[in-house]
Amino acid sequence: MVIRNKMCNFAFRILKYMEERTDNGYSHVLKYTSLFGGVQGFIILIGLVRNWAMARLLGAGGLGLNSLLTSMQNFASQCTNFGISFGAVPRLSEFHEQQETQKLLYYIQVTRLWSLIAAALGFLFCVAISPLINGLSFTWGNHTYHYAMLAIAVATSAIAGGEVVVLKATRRLGALAKIQIYNVLISVVVSIPLYYFFYHSGVVPAIVLIAATNMLLTIAYSYRCYPLRLDFNRSMLRDGADMIRLGLAYVLAAAIGSATEMLIRSYLNVEGNLDDVGLYSAGFMITITYAGMVFSAMETDYFPRLSAVAHDIQATNETVNKQTEVSLLMLAPMLVGLLTFLPILIPMLFKSEFLPVVPMAQVAVLAMYFKVLTMPVAYITLARHRSLAFLFLESSYFVVLIVAIMLGYQWWGIFGTGIAIVVAHVVECMLTMVYAYRYYDYRSTWAIARYTGVQMAIGFTAYAVSLLFEGRLYWTIEAALTIVSTAYSISVLRQKTHLWERLKQRIRI
Repeated sequence: MVIRNKMCNFAFRILKYMEERTDNGYSHVLKYTSLFGGVQGFIILIGLVRNWAMARLLGAGGLGLNSLLTSMQNFASQCTNFGISFGAVPRLSEFHEQQETQKLLYYIQVTRLWSLIAAALGFLFCVAISPLINGLSFTWGNHTYHYAMLAIAVATSAIAGGEVVVLKATRRLGALAKIQIYNVLISVVVSIPLYYFFYHSGVVPAIVLIAATNMLLTIAYSYRCYPLRLDFNRSMLRDGADMIRLGLAYVLAAAIGSATEMLIRSYLNVEGNLDDVGLYSAGFMITITYAGMVFSAMETDYFPRLSAVAHDIQATNETVNKQTEVSLLMLAPMLVGLLTFLPILIPMLFKSEFLPVVPMAQVAVLAMYFKVLTMPVAYITLARHRSLAFLFLESSYFVVLIVAIMLGYQWWGIFGTGIAIVVAHVVECMLTMVYAYRYYDYRSTWAIARYTGVQMAIGFTAYAVSLLFEGRLYWTIEAALTIVSTAYSISVLRQKTHLWERLKQRIRI
């Protein structure tokens, strides 16, 4: 309990520090990216402990089962949440910044009403499609009841999501950080005993209980800040409809993304088995989630800054390019280090039976170089409210990913899914850059090209070394490449910002 409170207080200190400074230069970008990434890193670390326990107790098949069920839950949630997390934030944030208290309280009620509607719709939708999903994802047994039970998790997640929107829009960042940390700790406490005593039968109860406790904890914080008022009326339905229209494209894109993940896992289970689903999920999780430590700052800090200058071409280009430079320089050394230590991390975080996924995860790491170049540019579409363009770009990526994974798995097995992830991200990067160049007058810089060339050369060399060498020579060369990548990034960042000195003076644990 003491350690948990210290971590929450530390997260709160970090977030308070972030609110004290508002410059939009490299210092600002590096500060927010690193500090939000730090909080996210702690959450990921605890999540890895839970996944380690799941792998030890349930094996690859259990991890695959959890992945299938979770993808179904996400799909049902994304199809029915009305895009509240995207559509409600601008209006609530506006009223909060302008200190229009009555309007703010009214739209909080609107948000909560539509969250309840989303919860009810999500519950019914999940129950209704359970037989269909069971037929698509399993060739043995009847898992319709298991899928239907997830309706509780879908409903409680919708309610919690509405309260998270309220806290985010009103800048209750300390509360959000504490909720995230408490939730990930509770998930470990709840799930591990269920896995231990009930084996595979404990997977569904764990998902449901984690979602329920998440909802209770979130509303406890949110209701303390903005107490619940039960005076709903028809005008709230009408006012909420505008909010829903804004988030519609986001809903469709997110639903397509969730459907893609569910389809991929169902395909692997039908063409292979649950072990293959577990291996794919482990490789995907450790590469994509790890990189998420850097990407986590984009929605919270970068997107609002970009939205503020979205119709100024020069300011947009400057904002995007600074975010790209800092994100690339921060992420690249982490990718080389991850690629190097995957042969140790995989069996340590999961079990030795997951070792076959190491080659897949190593090649999938290369996709993150393209993702870090794509994400800052992709946010231009959202910042300019080009909903159809956003939907087109996202859908194109998911179609390429599905086709690539199906072909890759048929040709090379699990390793082929790693190649497919790289191919999909390369196509997404090219499509996003061309679209932004053509329709938004986006122009990159020679600095980005130079940093990308250097860091990609190091990363692809590290991957080649993993294929060609073993033993002491492998570790020596990979360690040297990690040091070179880190030194290069630090050198460039020190030229652009003095944040390192500020952090040393400000944060002392």
